[in-house]
Amino acid sequence: MGTFSCSLKLENIDSARSLEVDALVGTGAFYTIVPAAKLTELGVIPFDRVRLRMADGRVNEYGLGQAVATVDGRSIPTIVVLGEDHAPPLLGAYTLEGLRLMVDPNNAALVPQTEFTA
Repeated sequence: MGTFSCSLKLENIDSARSLEVDALVGTGAFYTIVPAAKLTELGVIPFDRVRLRMADGRVNEYGLGQAVATVDGRSIPTIVVLGEDHAPPLLGAYTLEGLRLMVDPNNAALVPQTEFTA
């Protein structure tokens, strides 16, 4: 399928501040990861830590925070990882599922999910 990006708007939980980033769509990644400096500037405060294995095999510990994610007019409070400052933002499966969006591999695009398993 390859990779593609989408526009991701993030707001802090009280919606006082927001930022917009181009995020790689990463269905193989569980969490949405955004550089820590951007999330800190947004006012995201870590509430926990998690160990993640990155695509290159490295295992590191990262802070977990909360933000409101918006893609294509759909919004959801979600968990975000305060990632490495040099890494590109990544939209993960946890947020995609919450937004009820899925990947259309033929068109390298996000589309609304219209059917769900109970």
